[in-house]
This record gives sequence, structure tokens and C-alpha cells, in this order.
Amino acid sequence: MPKPQYYIGLMSGTSMDGVDAVLVDSASGTPTFVAAHTEDMPAHILSGLQRLCVPANNEINQLGQLDRNVGQLFAKAVNALLEKTGIQANDVIAIGSHGQTIRHMPNLDPSFTLQIGDANTIAALTGIDVIADFRRKDIALGGQGAPLVPAFHQQVFAKANQDRVILNIGGIANITFLSHDNDTVIGFDTGPGNGLMDAFIQQEKQLTFDEDGLWAQSGEVHKPLLTQLLSHTYFAMEYPKSTGRELFNRDWLEQQLANFGQIEPADVQATLLDFTCYSIANDIRRLTSNGEVFVCGGGALNPVLMTRLQQILANHSVSSTADLGINPKWVEAIAFAWLAMRFINHLPGNLPAVTGASKAAILGGLYKAD
Repeated sequence: MPKPQYYIGLMSGTSMDGVDAVLVDSASGTPTFVAAHTEDMPAHILSGLQRLCVPANNEINQLGQLDRNVGQLFAKAVNALLEKTGIQANDVIAIGSHGQTIRHMPNLDPSFTLQIGDANTIAALTGIDVIADFRRKDIALGGQGAPLVPAFHQQVFAKANQDRVILNIGGIANITFLSHDNDTVIGFDTGPGNGLMDAFIQQEKQLTFDEDGLWAQSGEVHKPLLTQLLSHTYFAMEYPKSTGRELFNRDWLEQQLANFGQIEPADVQATLLDFTCYSIANDIRRLTSNGEVFVCGGGALNPVLMTRLQQILANHSVSSTADLGINPKWVEAIAFAWLAMRFINHLPGNLPAVTGASKAAILGGLYKAD
């Protein structure tokens, strides 16, 4: 048996509902899941992050403090994971930390993306080297800085003689198309995932998310609203492309709803679920007329959304990445453990055909624990 090569991946996505920490063993060259832990996002940090995502005064103080707060939270997730597994910090080669995105502006000139969660703090509080700031090298090379997971998807999910789509539904949804010959990899953000549904149920019912999609299921889709939502110019853009809550957010939704009379809240939620499903399905059908779709992220745990997606993608099979041996909840965190392993081994982490970068590059920076 080869000696384990442990890495930890940290992920906090657009939904901001918590920090996922996953321990993997990369001795085989491909990360093997060992254990995972989720640290809930404390309410005061969540509210601070939500404020910081909207341009306002005194942002630098908020940014500086939240950068440290999020770093402390990420370190807490790592230490809880280590305690759960009995693995010692000095047995872990490195932590790959995605950070918490607070701005993603790939179409400005110059473009930028910004993730917080101070890697120095994580390294100091865990005693483990940290690889972080993965996205900005790709941006510096003219890319979108996102999505970065398609390179990982290609290594672990591609299958000869079969078109596959790996669909991640977090706050924003993104897809990776893996062609049957494994020569073509296409990846981009399709648009909203759970983000608008989460924002609306938080506003209307003070709940963090629509559990099992039951509220959406209780409503009726408002077709004129759905048509208007799908007319957004983002969906007509060619890839490479990426987006975030800067574009699809509660304020934007309020503007869309203002064009209609009173719509029952449950009907709005049902329409938002269909909006997510159609915006995803339209892009998948443009890439492949049939094949397998494997879903990861929080959306994979929403049975109403999964059923609706299968109805719309009638010529495709839709299931979760659990069918490929990886729990859908942990795929993205594992991907950032893999990116840390790529950094340590001086290997590129991006796919220029996906992000639009001028070349493949080693992504991230090293933050030493000692």
C-alpha cells in the first residue's frame, strides 16, 4: 500500500450556507474521498458577506474584518475534520481553499475576481500549508477565472464513447461537457442555480432554502414571467462566460417582478425553479442531443428540481454524481483539494478552452504554516 498523500479541499459557494471541508488521499494520482465536515455559516458572518456583495460605503473595513472572520471559519472547519478523522495536521500536505467570492467581474476592463478567507489565518490556525487564490492567475492570463472545476471533471468523470455532462447546481449553475472522444471539454456558468430560489424564500418565509423543493412544487409556473427571465442577455452570450450574484440577485428579481401584477409567492418560486431548469437544459441541448447528465451541488438534493430537469431533458439520463462514486455534496471541495495537489506538483489547473485564458497555468499561491 502506498503511503497516503492527504489533501484537504475547502469550498464555500455562492449560496454562502456553510463551509465544506473534505479530506482526500491523492496517492493514486486521483483524489479518493476519506472524510468530510460542514461548518455552518454563522448568521453574523453571513449578513456581513451579503452586505459586502453589494457596493456600499466603508467597504475596506468590512472586507478586512470579514477576510479574517472567514479565514477563521475555514480553519475551524479543517480542525473539526481532523478531529473527526484522527489525522494529524502534519500528515496533510496542503489545504486547497477556494475562499468566499464577494465579487466576480470578468467582463470589466480590467476584469477581476475577489475571494476572501485569509489563507494566512487558515495556515496559522491549522498548522497546514494552504494553497489559495486560484482564480486570479487565470484572470491575469485573460480568462474568466471560472469555472475551474472542468479540468477536475475531465480527470475523474470522462468516459470513452459516451458524451457526459457534469452539472453543478450551487447558487450559480455550471456545466462541464465531456465529449465521447475525451478531446473536447467545454465548461461555463449557465446562470442561476439555487441562488434566486434561496433569496426569494428567505424574503418571503425567512427560511434559508426550499427544502426538497416543496414550496416550488406547491405553485404554478407563471409562463410570461418565465419567458421574461429567460430573455436575459447572458443566455445569448457565447462561452467562455461566467457569472454570479452580481448579475442574478434579489434586486434583479424585484425588477423582473415589477413588470407584472401580483403573483402568488408560491408561483414565483415555481417559476424560479423552472427558470433554473430551462436555463441549464437549453445549454445542455445545444451541446449534446443525448447522453448522461450527472448533477452535483445542493441542487442534486432537491428532488423536485431533479425531476423537472429530467422532464425537460427527456432525451438525456439525469442522475447525481453518486452514481459515479462521488457524493454530490462534496464534488467541488474535492476539486479544490485536487487543485492544491496540482499546485504542489507544479501542474496546470485551468483549461484555456474553458476559461478563455491565453495558456494553461499553475493556479494559486502558497501560504506556509511555518
